[in-house]
Amino acid sequence: MALSLILSNCGETNASKISSLSIHTSVKSLMLGDTLKLSINNPKNLEITKVSYQINGKTIEDQSVLNDITLGKKEITATVNLGDKTETLSKSVQIFNNIIPSYYKYEVLNTYPHDITSYTQGLEFYNGELYESTGQRGESKLRKVNFETGEVLKNMNLEDEYFGEGLTILNDKIYQLTWQAKLGFVYDVNTFDKLSTFKYGTSKEGWGICNDGKTLYKSDGTEKIYFLNPKNLSEKGHIEVYTEKGKIPNLNEMEWIDGKIFANIYQRNGVVIINPKTGGVEGVIDFKPLRKLVTQHPELDVLNGIAYHPERKTIFVTGKNWDKVFEVKIMKQ
Repeated sequence: MALSLILSNCGETNASKISSLSIHTSVKSLMLGDTLKLSINNPKNLEITKVSYQINGKTIEDQSVLNDITLGKKEITATVNLGDKTETLSKSVQIFNNIIPSYYKYEVLNTYPHDITSYTQGLEFYNGELYESTGQRGESKLRKVNFETGEVLKNMNLEDEYFGEGLTILNDKIYQLTWQAKLGFVYDVNTFDKLSTFKYGTSKEGWGICNDGKTLYKSDGTEKIYFLNPKNLSEKGHIEVYTEKGKIPNLNEMEWIDGKIFANIYQRNGVVIINPKTGGVEGVIDFKPLRKLVTQHPELDVLNGIAYHPERKTIFVTGKNWDKVFEVKIMKQ
């Protein structure tokens, strides 16, 4: 069922207010794949010689099927020619996904030990080795871990001022985020030597990060996932994560699995499966029961940490201050 299209006058010029022109659409709801029909409200019957429309800077027709577009908040602009004068009108719009997410169940294949003091923020396999980033100021670490025994093979403590967040590894480089310092670190995967630092762009915080072999994908605790160029760490744009009902905020630790982004939702003990081309949520995995299978203690916190083992084709999940890592297989229900 389509949700209401949110349209509001936004950023109209003073001239447009004088002429009373505005953008009109007859649709009351909009989803990916719908046809957006646009026209100009012209109550004073002014002579309009030309109208051109754009959505987020991309030219569209007055009737456009919204297939090749990402979800979320968009800006529709209309450039209206009135003789020798030009006016620019704008309205904001939200586009929702056009499918209901599939529900996935899981089977626990194996259970492994995990450091109960690790406030897990990032988890990823690289060349068969498990790497982990942990948080909390004064306790944040970067680690390589034997996933079968829990033995810490390599450890580096972050400076006390930094709150460690997600990590991902590409071309023998570890990219690790910090939370509110607006700063990330790049390390040599073999030595843990710090190679460089990078500042965030328009994303305000560092939460989760993953990669597809070419591009880095970064979350900031909102519904947005940013694209980062691994060469200079600049933000190249973003997607917004939406279901057919609305946006999904609090996106946290992420993992790239078979062409999709798997993302933990902070405080929900679950994972959403995201289409990276649109931002649409295609699946949901409820890992809440796993929390009951770990040692219950005062510092126990939410699920966070998802790593794909490409050779075993299984997923490893854990949580903040959990004493176990679970190897699972997921199945669409």
